[in-house]
Amino acid sequence: MTHNIRTCLWFRDGRGPEAAKFYCDLIPGSRVERSFTGDNGMGAFSVTDFTLAGTPYQILDAGPHFLLTEAVSISVETDDQAESDRLWFALTTGGGEERVCGWLKDKYGVSWQVFPDELIALLADPDPERSARATRAMLGMKKIDIAAVRRAAEQG
Repeated sequence: MTHNIRTCLWFRDGRGPEAAKFYCDLIPGSRVERSFTGDNGMGAFSVTDFTLAGTPYQILDAGPHFLLTEAVSISVETDDQAESDRLWFALTTGGGEERVCGWLKDKYGVSWQVFPDELIALLADPDPERSARATRAMLGMKKIDIAAVRRAAEQG
């Protein structure tokens, strides 16, 4: 049996198709798969299915009934600091908001976690003191600076 499972993000402002295109243009290997509109008798809606680097998502843009929150975020582990910086800048430009520990909210209200993949190794270091130093450094940051986290982990 095949299952087509997607995370669905509820948008409320008619910008769902625009957001999906923005995300797909930003993340290599991504594409909008389909988009359609309709009216359910209570108002117009749109549905946009898209894939970000192989992970399927859907935006249901159907009015003010629900809000996006940080309870759902898109987590992106990048290969290096340069890619983290590129995504961070693109996602916070034009109305996005920087949050703590590598979290941000983009101009559409979607929460993201963007960080170099080395961060996980530093936070999960088998040496608890090294891990604690890395964690303390990360907790003091908005955009993750992996060199600074690495330096903090190594001080000891």
